[in-house]
Amino acid sequence: MNARANRLAPLLLLPALFAAALLPATSGRAQPPRAQTRYRWMYLATNLLVDKNVEQAVRLLERAAAAGYNGVVLADSKFMRWDDLPDRYLANVRKVRDACRRLKLQCIACVFPIGYSEGLLAHDPNLAAGLPVRDAPFVVGGGKLVPDDPCRIANGSFEDYRGNKPSGWNWADEPGKISFLDTEVKRHGKASMRLENIGQYSPRHGHGRICQALAVQPFRHYHVSAWVRTQEFESAGEVRIAVLGEGGVSLNYYQPAVRRTQDWKRVDVTFNSLENTRVNLYLGVWGGRGGKIWWDDVRIGPAGLTNVVRRDGAPLTVTSADGKTVYVEGKDFDGARDPKLGVVPWPGGFEAWHEPPAMTVPAASRLREGQTVLVSYYHTALIHGSQVACDLSEEKVHEILAWQARKVREHLQPDGYFMQHDEIRVQGWEPYFQKHGKTAGDVLAENVARCAAILRKADPGKPIFVWSDMFDPFHNARKTGRYYLVRGDGPWHGSWKGLPKDVTVVNWHGHGEGRVESLKHFAALGNPQVLAGYYDADPRAIVNWLKDADQAGGAAGVLYTTWRNDYSQLKSFLRAAGENR
Repeated sequence: MNARANRLAPLLLLPALFAAALLPATSGRAQPPRAQTRYRWMYLATNLLVDKNVEQAVRLLERAAAAGYNGVVLADSKFMRWDDLPDRYLANVRKVRDACRRLKLQCIACVFPIGYSEGLLAHDPNLAAGLPVRDAPFVVGGGKLVPDDPCRIANGSFEDYRGNKPSGWNWADEPGKISFLDTEVKRHGKASMRLENIGQYSPRHGHGRICQALAVQPFRHYHVSAWVRTQEFESAGEVRIAVLGEGGVSLNYYQPAVRRTQDWKRVDVTFNSLENTRVNLYLGVWGGRGGKIWWDDVRIGPAGLTNVVRRDGAPLTVTSADGKTVYVEGKDFDGARDPKLGVVPWPGGFEAWHEPPAMTVPAASRLREGQTVLVSYYHTALIHGSQVACDLSEEKVHEILAWQARKVREHLQPDGYFMQHDEIRVQGWEPYFQKHGKTAGDVLAENVARCAAILRKADPGKPIFVWSDMFDPFHNARKTGRYYLVRGDGPWHGSWKGLPKDVTVVNWHGHGEGRVESLKHFAALGNPQVLAGYYDADPRAIVNWLKDADQAGGAAGVLYTTWRNDYSQLKSFLRAAGENR
């Protein structure tokens, strides 16, 4: 799943006294066929700063109550920005809260954006989880430290070719059928690479790609750019500049925006080579259908200090080439901070690429013109469109979470809290993890226990919920396998050891292998479960999922979950959830 910035809020089995308050009023509203589905909740993500959204939200709450729902999981990224908002926002929050009370709907607030951390990082972007750069060469020149890396792309402008096969590139999908050297449409020079007929000649996978193997240095930060043109281009999947390391492990996940029809436009990605000395660079599409896409002028070079994170837990060092001399920031060099980190286009917003900040060399520096130095540091990485994760090992992260808990209680007075630990895709590389011998899963276990304690202190007696995926050994917490850009094999395994038993797990492992095992896993831990169903698919799929849950002692309820703001199936979903119960 992507675009989970306002993830649904999970539902927990409430304490006995509080649970009685969750039972819906019977007067004037339809009831589902069977009462065993105790929690009948709807997920609603919205921007409550917009008055129109508030009006629509209240109407939707009225529909949900009439259909038999008894709670709403309310998500708004601005729940992390209370101090920056006008009084109008607080008034709008009160309108929605009052509507929930009038309709006897429990209001569960989404808090703690751990995986999709842009709101949290608006408070301090340097709390972003980082990837390590080790001993990258920089050269002193013209009063600056300039990154120096010999990595190059062969025939990046497709000027050399034989037939439809470009020289220097290892392969292309179906030359003469899908891949064509185009001498008429090009950005400049003699040719470009055109991909078309993808759906016809690759109907199963929609592959239209070209690939080149590159020699790289381990743990270096690289920037790749290319120019792209499209004409009526259709894709059901991804247009990407993809970089794969050993064993096909992906080293970057950012997907630049490409429109159906556009003139030449430069797209940029970055990647960290991690342990790899050789990578495969792909340009193209997975899931292509129709139309045409052109590529030209592909370049690679060092990314420098773009998106460098600066904090004690992610140190930056500059040493001599032999490692014997450590240079001092503020005396030997300056400017090792990125002023665009986490502020574009707004606080908490990140760019995959912009020109890196330039480190300068003061007049009194010990550095000399032409000298090569080695720079080590940490930079963050974007996943898909804009996702950036915070570093769970940082104390300030927990201070900000505690602040949010107090503010949400003050302004929203919710009936429960949903912790958004979900799809944490960068973690585990900072020195803290190695120094203490901890995996990402170890630190997540500590974090979730601490987060629950923060909520109990801020609002005692209120129920707490959390997403299932990061604590599920049949989902993202598997024993083996890489997970995005998280350090280690099976990095999240064991994370559930910190999950308090009074936290209700909102399980969204609703499809495929491992669903029953997932339900049994959390049941064995003693955590009640709510099933997050629908997901803009067949609303009746919840029937079999509930039957599977019966094998694990049953589910406490269901959550109508939509990412497309499609609430057309509210009634049918709840009706299906009541069947055979």
